[in-house]
Amino acid sequence: MNTPDPTQLDKFKQAARDLEADDDPERFKERLRKLVKHKPVEKPE
Repeated sequence: MNTPDPTQLDKFKQAARDLEADDDPERFKERLRKLVKHKPVEKPE
């Protein structure tokens, strides 16, 4: 039998567990900042 593919949410939860950031919200934010780069907002001319 085939097992169903994990959902996007399941993948996200597993990634959080792998980064050891799934229990503490502050640690999660810290780890997320390292993964995601924020583009600076361009000022209107």
